[in-house]
Amino acid sequence: MMKILIVASFNKGFFAPFIVEQAEALKTYGCEIEWFGLQGKGLMGYLKNLSSLNNKIHEFYPDVIHAHYGLSGLLANLQRRVPVVTTYHGSDINDKKALRFSKMAICLSAWNVFVSRKTMELAHPKKRYSLLPCGIDLSDLQLTDKHEARRRMRLESDKKYILFAGAFDNVVKNASLAKEAVSLLQDDQVQLLELKGYSREDVTLLMCAADVFLMTSFSEGSPQVIKEALACGCPIVSVDVGDVKERIEDVDGCYVSETREPKELSNFIGKASSFGGKTRGREKIQTEGLDNRQVVKKLVEIYAQAMDS
Repeated sequence: MMKILIVASFNKGFFAPFIVEQAEALKTYGCEIEWFGLQGKGLMGYLKNLSSLNNKIHEFYPDVIHAHYGLSGLLANLQRRVPVVTTYHGSDINDKKALRFSKMAICLSAWNVFVSRKTMELAHPKKRYSLLPCGIDLSDLQLTDKHEARRRMRLESDKKYILFAGAFDNVVKNASLAKEAVSLLQDDQVQLLELKGYSREDVTLLMCAADVFLMTSFSEGSPQVIKEALACGCPIVSVDVGDVKERIEDVDGCYVSETREPKELSNFIGKASSFGGKTRGREKIQTEGLDNRQVVKKLVEIYAQAMDS
């Protein structure tokens, strides 16, 4: 049994759900998982965790450490007994200050995983790297039809709901562009919903209930919410950010705006909201090997490569 120690931020009092879901999938593949949560901000804050991390390594003695985000990878590599696989999720590459630390982690890590081609090209690794987007769990809840999802979420049956890809106060998500694009529809029956404060189950139901899922972010890596919206069959409109274009390519009812013009986005929202029914996004997720069961199979192969490097 391969023993994996996952190192990731615990500043919010929990690990990111997509990291937890990937870990659970690794367990079904026969891996033994332990966790080490990092607390603190910036390099100096993370360095305060080094002694505790070394104690955890001595206690568990993993075959591989899997660090999520570049700064976690840099810290994990300050020990050289256990090979480190670092996954870079986008914010650690797109931000110039974070990129400096990520480049150090890239040099030190036994293997590097990039979740999108754009971030990989920005990081420009020379060797020991793979392109592997994070996967998602496929569930029966994602198959819920629109009417049932609206009933369960207490949404009106005759309105058109545009689900925004994040919280309005998250600056990176660029809510002002989304609001302007929706306002151009000039339709009182259209409502823009903020994706904030919901449980994982509620998010899935909202994606099943919505007419359109809208992303206007300034930057992304390989956004999980896009894959989740695809799995729910929700029509998607997005600016060209992260790997969204690759994910929704050839899926009828989904559109990528090559510009950040509100009018173009508004036109696409109108088209997507008229699509009707579920898209074939779920099929696209399966075809591209992006459900977690498929992803962790590749991840275990990466762990083996790291152990041999």
